[in-house]
Amino acid sequence: MNEIITVAVAGASGRMGREVVKMVLGDPVLKLAAAVSRSAAGQDAGRMAGLDSCGVEVRSDLESALAETRPDVLVDFTTPHSAVAHTRLAIEYGVRPVMGTTGYTPEDIEELDKLCRDKGIGGLIAPNFSIGAILMMKFAAEAAKYMPHLEIIEYHGDQKLDAPSGTAVKTAELISEARQELRQGNPDEKETIEGSRGGYYNGFRIHSVRLPGVFAQQEVVFGAFGQTLKIRHDSYDRAGYMPGVNTAVKKVMTHTGLVYGFEHYMD
Repeated sequence: MNEIITVAVAGASGRMGREVVKMVLGDPVLKLAAAVSRSAAGQDAGRMAGLDSCGVEVRSDLESALAETRPDVLVDFTTPHSAVAHTRLAIEYGVRPVMGTTGYTPEDIEELDKLCRDKGIGGLIAPNFSIGAILMMKFAAEAAKYMPHLEIIEYHGDQKLDAPSGTAVKTAELISEARQELRQGNPDEKETIEGSRGGYYNGFRIHSVRLPGVFAQQEVVFGAFGQTLKIRHDSYDRAGYMPGVNTAVKKVMTHTGLVYGFEHYMD
């Protein structure tokens, strides 16, 4: 790919956003068109990310940034309650959304896919950009064909807003495509403390752990007679997500319609 891709970053002052800014500034094929953050407005985006000045001033308003700079791609790592509105806004301006933010319903995804197709642009919603996490999901879906009794346990820091995580939900969806619904456990079991068994999804349970000091881990535990299987992924640094984000920014330029899940970019 020889043409320069211009990129806007929403949530640029956040921990993931700063990594995205670094990634964009470090790739000669990409150009930082805009950085958006209410808390860091007026700062130089490069210096905010711990680099030299890049000449791009952080803006406070996403819509004005998109309207004035007209980037090719928006990379968004903000909050779940902003996700759908930011995606709609990007599509309205003909900007391809690459969303690392969760909070979408199936109806949202269907609507946003139609909006992308009407505009003739591509888009991506990715609960996780980590190559290892995507492989964990794929392996779990394959294992569920042979060991259908399972539970998902995901661990994040205590400041994460949504539970279960988008990664856990996406894992559950992929598993459900590979196995029929199977209600697990004793049919007469009873929770003496509400929520003890976790969230119910297609017959199995999802457990969300939220603790300070935790970054991002997930394991899928399978049980069968006389044996268990655990498929686990651990993230230790946000920089580990950047190869996936980089791939997403480039591949979203090549198709029309909204894609849900980074695994589709790995085929």
